[in-house]
Amino acid sequence: MNGEPVIQASGLSRWYGIVMGLNNVSFELAPGLTGLVGPNGAGKSTLMQIITGQLQPSSGALTVFGEAPWNNPRLLARLGYCPEHEALPGDLRPLEWLRGLGLLSGLTSAGALRRGEAMLETVKLPREAWGRRMGQYSKGMRQRVKLAQALLHKPGLLVLDEPMNGLDPMGRQEMAQILRDWAAAGTSIVISSHILAELESLCQDILILNWGRIIASGNQMEIRADLKDWPEELQVHCDAPDRLARRLFDSGLLLGFDLQPQAGTVTFRIKNPPAFYQQWLELLLGSGVRVYEVRGLNRSLRQIYERVTA
Repeated sequence: MNGEPVIQASGLSRWYGIVMGLNNVSFELAPGLTGLVGPNGAGKSTLMQIITGQLQPSSGALTVFGEAPWNNPRLLARLGYCPEHEALPGDLRPLEWLRGLGLLSGLTSAGALRRGEAMLETVKLPREAWGRRMGQYSKGMRQRVKLAQALLHKPGLLVLDEPMNGLDPMGRQEMAQILRDWAAAGTSIVISSHILAELESLCQDILILNWGRIIASGNQMEIRADLKDWPEELQVHCDAPDRLARRLFDSGLLLGFDLQPQAGTVTFRIKNPPAFYQQWLELLLGSGVRVYEVRGLNRSLRQIYERVTA
């Protein structure tokens, strides 16, 4: 894809009667892994349904690989979609289901069966479960089958709505690694999840929506840097927090600090993060203080998300 945007939206809006689902949204998504974040009702599902050709924009435009998804079977054949709410046929076994979908995608019967087996292996559905009907599956097992069906035809773009729901911590780690592997192989992925810690470690870019508008976009550090009225904080646990506080405050790089001598910590409010971190090691080494722990505050994706949606 040569770095060209996978998805482009310009003035995109979608109404449901008098209710606004998306309101004049414009953005570009690069190849790779992009996280879609926002509270309930923010417009995430509406956006994903437009991307996957299930909804037509009320105004504006959205393209995927340069084409509008609506009523475009040729483009839709290049997309994979994993909805939040599944409707897997409970009386079928997973290979029966995937084989049928493979036939619909144009594979031969034998090819569809081989492809289905490969995808169940990819999503790590235990082999002992392959012979069971999907109505007997747990939520986590159904999530794996949903991902297998989305990957079955080797899509160029994968759209996932809350794929981590129902998975235990080990299952979420496995799911994240599967997505990393597919992204590394060239598949672009848009993933919506309320598990922000997973998105933080998984996605290179984040799109944050609220009330049908995009309120922040870019990589996590870019979004954090745009919050000019929210000073970055750094907490240091050391043997002489008062001495370190004086040393750094004299540098002119701080807005202030909070000293807790009994706890052995000092929290710095940073004026200019790039300039601060450029001189941080030199200042630290020159202080003669023994440092036990350094921890960045108010910079996690959850904290950023709560700040911009407040």
